[in-house]
Amino acid sequence: MYQRIKYDFNQELLKIREAGLYKEERILLSDQKANIKVSFPAGSDPHEVLNFCANNYLGLANHPRIIEAAQRALANYGYGLASVRFICGTQDLHKSLERRISAFYQTEDTILYSSCFDANGGLFEALLGPEDAVITDSLNHASIIDGIRLCKAKRFIYGHADMNSLENTLKQAREGMDIWDGSGLGKEPVPIRNILIATDGVFSMDGDIASLKRILELAAEYCAMVMVDDSHATGVLGERGRGSLEYNNVMGRIDIITSTLGKAMGGASGGFTTGRKEIIAILRQKSRPYLFSNTLPPVIVAAGIAAFDLLDETDSLRKKLMDNTQYFRREMARLGLNIIEGAHPIVPVMLYNAKLAQDMARDLYFEGIYVIGFCFPVVPKGEARIRVQISAGHEKAHLEKAIAAFAKIGEKYNILGKNKDQIITTYGV
Repeated sequence: MYQRIKYDFNQELLKIREAGLYKEERILLSDQKANIKVSFPAGSDPHEVLNFCANNYLGLANHPRIIEAAQRALANYGYGLASVRFICGTQDLHKSLERRISAFYQTEDTILYSSCFDANGGLFEALLGPEDAVITDSLNHASIIDGIRLCKAKRFIYGHADMNSLENTLKQAREGMDIWDGSGLGKEPVPIRNILIATDGVFSMDGDIASLKRILELAAEYCAMVMVDDSHATGVLGERGRGSLEYNNVMGRIDIITSTLGKAMGGASGGFTTGRKEIIAILRQKSRPYLFSNTLPPVIVAAGIAAFDLLDETDSLRKKLMDNTQYFRREMARLGLNIIEGAHPIVPVMLYNAKLAQDMARDLYFEGIYVIGFCFPVVPKGEARIRVQISAGHEKAHLEKAIAAFAKIGEKYNILGKNKDQIITTYGV
């Protein structure tokens, strides 16, 4: 029986390879930092490369304070708890981190998850029913998309970062247009009880920042709640690293914030939802990833507390990150590469063709620059790119080497100074 199914799977894998969409793992042989040792292809001799594709924005993944906090927690609290939170999986460390995050984001309460993917996966089903509606940005993260699929609320999608589209969608949802009770034609539209607008704070593939002020204005006008996934903004944006909320000057006004400890805040794992106390209380009672997943290990919790402490004590790492970002963006644009403008350390180099993105990333690797080509289904078809990510762990010499490598490989593929149409004419999509 499996032989026939095996054939189907192999054919699908073959199609993925032929389309240039196959994703290969690179094996790291060192800790996560700016300069790493990598085996690629797997099993080959290791290469020393500069890492420009990690979410390690503040360089905390191997920071001595983070490691020390984790080691201390391992000695004092053990390796794991073998339990979910509501049975015997809550230590004082967990409550301390939840209070720390609430103070950081100026919210009423916080709940921890094993990842932000789980935080988003367990959010919508717990809060929304068939009489509610959720309105989501078309480029929201996969975890938001999957979380919304699990709930029974009416679903609406608005054009990416398009506030006119959002307003029109809010009107449609609030007025009950095209929402019927299923009992036949000619019935009255079913009224919507609660509406939740869901958006990334920073969109992970483009690096653009949500217009949270305008979203809040529309939410107030149409009596809707607002949820923001701040995973790529926590520790990065704002004068004190309070993310897209601080960047947009809307601290204390967002109903629900989800984010992660797995990017700027140490880079290991762990996520959270923070916001209105009633919402957090419902999540503790009904959110399935919280109720049925092991509690976050104490080493990660303690390291998370240390990361927030570091961010409060000094802004030097965040300032270095933004200085690095501005320099790199400026020099890459000067080369004539087609990058998406912005202020975030996510710097997408747009190539549009999946094979071109993969080929360039491979060539850059052998120039000592570790980046990844992204293509469908991670990004929309025809939007293939290399996503470069800057870190406070990078020194100026690292940035200069990366820029020089992009210049060399960009010249090889004849994309320097070329616009989107010219690249697509040469390589297709």
